[in-house]
Amino acid sequence: MRFLYLCVSLFFCLSVNSGCTSSSSLLLPINKTPINKAPINKAHLNTNTSRKITILHTNDHHGRFWVNSDNEYGMAARQTLLNQLRQQAQTQGSTVLLLSGGDINTGVPESDLLKAEPDFKAMSLLGYDAMALGNHEFDNPRAILNKQQQWAHFPLLSANIIDTKSQKPAFQPYALFNKKGLNIAVIGLTTPDTAKIANPKYIADLQFIDPALALKNTVKQIKATQHLDLTIAVTHMGHYADAKHNTNAPGDVTLARNLPAGMLNLIIGGHSQEPVCMKKSVKNRPVDFKAGQACWPDQQNGTWIMQAHEWGKYVGKAELIIEQGKVKLLSYELIPVNLKHRDNNNQATTWVTPYITPDKHLTQFLYPYFEQASEQLKQPIAQIMGTFVGDRNAVRTQQTNLGQLILSAQMQAVNADVGIISSGGIRHSIASGQVLYRDILKVHPFKNRISYIDFSGQALLDYLNHVVKFSPDSGAYPQLRGCDFTLKNGNISQLLINGSPLTLHKSYRLSINSYNAVGGDGYPKLQDHPHYTETQKIDANVLKEYMAQQNQVIQASQYSPQKNQL
Repeated sequence: MRFLYLCVSLFFCLSVNSGCTSSSSLLLPINKTPINKAPINKAHLNTNTSRKITILHTNDHHGRFWVNSDNEYGMAARQTLLNQLRQQAQTQGSTVLLLSGGDINTGVPESDLLKAEPDFKAMSLLGYDAMALGNHEFDNPRAILNKQQQWAHFPLLSANIIDTKSQKPAFQPYALFNKKGLNIAVIGLTTPDTAKIANPKYIADLQFIDPALALKNTVKQIKATQHLDLTIAVTHMGHYADAKHNTNAPGDVTLARNLPAGMLNLIIGGHSQEPVCMKKSVKNRPVDFKAGQACWPDQQNGTWIMQAHEWGKYVGKAELIIEQGKVKLLSYELIPVNLKHRDNNNQATTWVTPYITPDKHLTQFLYPYFEQASEQLKQPIAQIMGTFVGDRNAVRTQQTNLGQLILSAQMQAVNADVGIISSGGIRHSIASGQVLYRDILKVHPFKNRISYIDFSGQALLDYLNHVVKFSPDSGAYPQLRGCDFTLKNGNISQLLINGSPLTLHKSYRLSINSYNAVGGDGYPKLQDHPHYTETQKIDANVLKEYMAQQNQVIQASQYSPQKNQL
């Protein structure tokens, strides 16, 4: 495998202007002070010369290195498209910068089982220049993130993640590039929500500070010694139209509005997983974008904001010209990567744009990874009738049958009276029919351990009164089983535990995963409670074993939610 990787790497570096010899190829030790190439002189030549640059970008990859079941997207087709776009740019006298808005981890079992090794290595072969650290880069222990940095021949950036001990950036905050005489700074930023949605065990030594403050300080530091033609923030913060971020941390629009006009030219974003396409004639109004249609990015306070949906479905392409110190956007588009139209039943039909033949060399490189993981994922688990609903738009706003199925499994595993899980820990639905191990890992990609705590009735009531206040449409919104109640003025009344009224001095056992128990998603911390126990049982395995035990077809209708009023 290592020999094949080296051969393919050499082929790409020789055959494609993929960034293998650019400043982005410098491997930087994670958690160290940033190392950059030779300083860019403050004195700048040929300021009256017009120069062009093409910014290409993706975001929220989430493990999609291989094509889906409808043969859509995939990194090999993306490579073919990038080769074509680089050739077009060269013909037009433009240079290219390729960026990612982060979240490479978590989403597809074939990638999750391999800690995103094929994804990061393929990004190196595709010639990414830099990426933002996303919140899902902290789904695994930091040793794995360190290994991923070694696989990535480009820097993983964040200026607003601070080491609590040294009070310095914990990761490389920015990267400098010189592209055909253009001096470019790329500054990374990560959503402060990471502090509450990442596993607290993996970020205990980190602080997530205000992105605008971090960016201002970083730009000031760079400009003290460098002349810049173009300043770009590559972010994983989310685009919220007109800064209406609801319960989320403020995103790219707020960032742009909180900066001095002209400080930042572009934001290449991620996290909200949407195509950022706006009405040209109406300020702050997004369009209902469909694949293959025209797209125009958002602009706030003189800063262009761009995001390319998710999973490598599109490559964003921005063509810029820089003359007399001014940056002008000439054109912008979201280019589909082998996407199909869908009918009213969401079934794939015809290609949106002409089919892109996947690059054969990258296909050959990635296939052994896909095959290795697929063999582990083909194990049949159970048969189900009806769909178990885990779609984020449903599971984060209401109780669902999948939430009930998961909690049934976890409560049985620890003999609990009540079960709870934050909806952010449920990542996929399970369709009617045969269930494979792959389907289970799509639901539970995080490998959380099942825990339990023995509460008095009063302590249980106090705990539930806290978690039921988490708002819908957030990952903290709780799925609950074993309890029934009504809400009065935001508090629980008439609480029943498995059909019987709560007794305040009786002992009750609550099942909960280790992520929520240590404070994940803002839940009360339980790990230091004298009656708390963390088992070695992993959530995906618990669900798998529970479904296999049923010995018959599982009816989704049997797991309809109880009638509490969340």
